[in-house]
Amino acid sequence: MSKVLLMDPDLANKIAAGEVVEKVVSVVKELVENAIDAQATEIKIELVDSGVKEIIVTDDGIGMDKEDAVLCFSRHATSKLKALEDLFNIESLGFRGEALPSIASVSNTTLTTNDGKETTNVVIDGGKIVSVKASDAPKGTKIRVKNLFYNTPVRLKYLKNLYVELANVVEYVDKIALSYPNIRFSLYNNEKNLLNTDGSGNLLKVISKIYGVDVAKKMIPISGSNGDYTITGFISYPEKARSNRNAMTTFVNNRLIRNNDLNKVITDAYHTYIPASKFPIVVLNIEVDPLLIDINIHPTKMDIKFSKMDTLKELLEKLILEKLEHRNLIPTLEAKEETKREESSEILKKIIIANEETSQEEDNNYNRLEEMQLDFDVCEEEVPLYNPNAVDVTKKERIKKMYPVGLALGTYIIAENEDGLYMIDQHAAAERINYEKYLKKMGTHDNHMQDLLIPLKIELSNTDYLILKEKMDKLRDLNFEIEEFGINTILVRSHPYWLPEYALEEAIRKIIDIVISEKEFDPYKFTEKIAITLACKMSIKANDHIEMVAMEDLLDRLRETENPFTCPHGRPTIITYSKYELEKLFMRSMEK
Repeated sequence: MSKVLLMDPDLANKIAAGEVVEKVVSVVKELVENAIDAQATEIKIELVDSGVKEIIVTDDGIGMDKEDAVLCFSRHATSKLKALEDLFNIESLGFRGEALPSIASVSNTTLTTNDGKETTNVVIDGGKIVSVKASDAPKGTKIRVKNLFYNTPVRLKYLKNLYVELANVVEYVDKIALSYPNIRFSLYNNEKNLLNTDGSGNLLKVISKIYGVDVAKKMIPISGSNGDYTITGFISYPEKARSNRNAMTTFVNNRLIRNNDLNKVITDAYHTYIPASKFPIVVLNIEVDPLLIDINIHPTKMDIKFSKMDTLKELLEKLILEKLEHRNLIPTLEAKEETKREESSEILKKIIIANEETSQEEDNNYNRLEEMQLDFDVCEEEVPLYNPNAVDVTKKERIKKMYPVGLALGTYIIAENEDGLYMIDQHAAAERINYEKYLKKMGTHDNHMQDLLIPLKIELSNTDYLILKEKMDKLRDLNFEIEEFGINTILVRSHPYWLPEYALEEAIRKIIDIVISEKEFDPYKFTEKIAITLACKMSIKANDHIEMVAMEDLLDRLRETENPFTCPHGRPTIITYSKYELEKLFMRSMEK
């Protein structure tokens, strides 16, 4: 008897479901993408108990006739690929023909579809067709998925709790709504509205629905191309940075993707604008010829491979830096009126309580929901359209001259001008000035050295001394004249002229520590790390009292830096209260 047998179709579908349908959001994703491919202009997603009990996705797309309505539940049945060459020119979101049969094999599924000529109703139980009959419904398609994983209890067991499943679905629907602002999306859980976009095509309005009007006002549009790639979308001001990457949303030809290389390029472009532990909010779409990408490398179709990745990275970094370098990025403190969000707060309380009992991975999902500030009574405040003349400034005009009036808490310089009141962190401001000074000096590669009248003797541990001996040339490249001097000791006879004389030994020791600790030598990162370290150690500190003349000099020098808004670690140097906001606080400006 033959040992090799043809797998039963039902078993094959259940195995495929393990790849395609991992959790509730997997089902929502596949059904929504089918609706988008069907040219829908309105998509409604309804969940019962976060989708574990029931998921309903309704669209107004082109629908299907009776034959296609039945055939679509067969494995590898698809309208999107007809020949092998189509695999290398994919423009639709779905193409494998695995999603619907996989979903139907692990649930009770009902499909009702109208192609404008006839309406067909197909009922499937655990992958087996129960009935096919004529029905009555408007044009489009409605798919109802009930009792997910009812016949695969092992998979049901590994579903996360309801709040995690809901968080995953909300995050996906948010992102797909950002990808298709021309489609009207609505999301409900237990009849509670979680998202409702208007399908007007205004991406900034969708951003305001998801992240709030305050964030939408602090988004910067970017666009550009280099022949291979065209990038459009929005990036956030540094002050709106988040503690995780969930708000970094990238699309390729409107397909939601996750790509670590792209995320790294984006965060690197924000280097020194935000702390290393923070991440910007971005919504970017990359248009590219399908021949230059490969999306057929994972069942979720969210992983992607790029041809000419270097040119894409170069374009993305250039566009982000150009926008950040011509902005006034001073955070403005605003007088806000609190709004009641009782329903939103209640669901977030439940999420936080449940979150305390879950893993760190679930933590990220819950924090995501809290950050989104879900508002069931959606604020209808109009988001102002981007006005380039209102925000673009030349580097010399990024900050107007500020006049110091005093020092608060021994740390914060209080200054003013015709626009409002400013608070400047004296240490952060000095750090920025010194960082750019040291970075520039080290980048000139001149041979100016300062001889020491009395050579400086530095003793090291045995391990550090052995490591430094191998890296001595790195110090000589920085214009140090160094020689070995006895056991575990070096003698410094000359040093770069830009080192501060008043703290010379401390500065040299810091540089030696960096040389010893660096495992892989990157010239730029090496010099930058030295610049950051020296800037931090050599700058005035909090509670260092400085005179009014010194304050004015510090503010003038800060205005001349390339990035006067943050210290090298990404912390803000300045915050401001506009004159209008101050008058609101003191009720001198009464809004109607």
